[in-house]
Amino acid sequence: MVRPGKQSVEAALIFLSVAQLTAGLRCVCHLCTNHTCETAADGACWNSVMLIEGKEESVKSCLSPSEMKGQVFCYSSRNVSKRNCCFTDFCNNETLHLQPERPLEGPGWSRLQLAAVILVPSCLMSVGVLLGVVVVQGHCWAHKQDLEEPLDDQMLMSSDKCLKDLICDMSTSGSGSGLPLLVQRTIARTIVLQETIGKGRFGEVWRGKWRGEDVAVKIFSSRDERSWFREAEIYQTIMLRHENILGFIAADNKDNGSWTQLWLVSEYHEHGSLYDYLNRYTVSLEGMTVLALSIASGLAHLHMEIIGTQGKPAISHRDLKSKNVLVKKNGTAVIADLGLAVKHDSSTDSIDIPSNHRVGTKRYMAPEILDESFHMNSFESFKRADIYSLGLVFWELARRCSVRGLHEDFQLPYYDLVPSDPAIEDMRKVVCDQKLRPNVPNQWQSCEALRVMGKLMRECWYANPAARLTALRVKKTVSQLSFIKDVKD
Repeated sequence: MVRPGKQSVEAALIFLSVAQLTAGLRCVCHLCTNHTCETAADGACWNSVMLIEGKEESVKSCLSPSEMKGQVFCYSSRNVSKRNCCFTDFCNNETLHLQPERPLEGPGWSRLQLAAVILVPSCLMSVGVLLGVVVVQGHCWAHKQDLEEPLDDQMLMSSDKCLKDLICDMSTSGSGSGLPLLVQRTIARTIVLQETIGKGRFGEVWRGKWRGEDVAVKIFSSRDERSWFREAEIYQTIMLRHENILGFIAADNKDNGSWTQLWLVSEYHEHGSLYDYLNRYTVSLEGMTVLALSIASGLAHLHMEIIGTQGKPAISHRDLKSKNVLVKKNGTAVIADLGLAVKHDSSTDSIDIPSNHRVGTKRYMAPEILDESFHMNSFESFKRADIYSLGLVFWELARRCSVRGLHEDFQLPYYDLVPSDPAIEDMRKVVCDQKLRPNVPNQWQSCEALRVMGKLMRECWYANPAARLTALRVKKTVSQLSFIKDVKD
């Protein structure tokens, strides 16, 4: 018979074992104020070192379960970066180095003996680590395997397949969350870069060629690894693919021998951004309507939650502006640059906010962000801030609409009220204190379509976030513009 005292001890041990598997971990964190962080359940501690400008720089922090699924943060590239994920408290409290340890030396060591001494302990340690990871993360891997098994990499990569075929196969046969990782890597490593087509705070954008087709390659600096990973993660969200969201193709980290290049490959659109397009061209009433409707449709799809096993979380863009909208050859638009986007989990009412330190573009920030009254714990707040930015983009678009040969020069919102590179204080003074908004010209009243657009803008940039329209309502209103006949023409 087992004594009560022994039963209590066994029960306590079982409880502690279960708690250890389900509770979060405490980790060393370079990015946190108190140098520690705590993961969610099934998270991991992260330890990395990367060669930047000839010097080793290390980062230690927590990884969320969603970040681990991408298999990027735990991947090491030879001689340029090392990344390690571990699963016990403060297990990342060690310093990684890129330089390999010196080989064992000594008289009488044969190659076979040397290999045995090195490989046997390594194999045993690898097996132990693998068993531990399987216990903690087994259900995540099983789920990922279920998603990827139906796709055959060799079938997808046959020589007669173009990008449109690959994406179509992925949309109909796969999970709707992106091409398999092996296919992404194969595509990325066979792209030939042609020319630089843009620069930003993240790095550069290049036009590249894959099997004769143009693609866009966004190359992040190695210091911005988290932004690169976050954008790739968002683009691969299940059911995100939409005709008015930039078509994601692949993500890869490439070793060039001295540093790591972080690539994000997407569809190429020769007209470039809406900002560039409106600087070069005016648009007709029909062209304005088509562009406005496609932007609203893309944002409505982002904001919408799709319920089901193949569902999609609601997503807020957080940096909507004319430079982050691209114009397609057919005159429609796609929303791009999802590096700051946040996802909403309705089952737990939690918001997945990226851990990088970037903020949105000050000129397009909603008044509640500028005056710091923004509610970070409410997903509706994020969507309403997107709508404010949408109103400003519509203002830029409508100014370039040519009616009877009359149109305005292209300008950015608040061009006449703030400097070319405004500070937050400049924007707060104009938007919040003076409660000013971009000027809506009086001549728009003589054109029914522009009058409706002007009214729509005002309903998007109300000071009170709750009074603003939803993306779906904006989409429905713009869709009616194609039926409006301007009686004064």
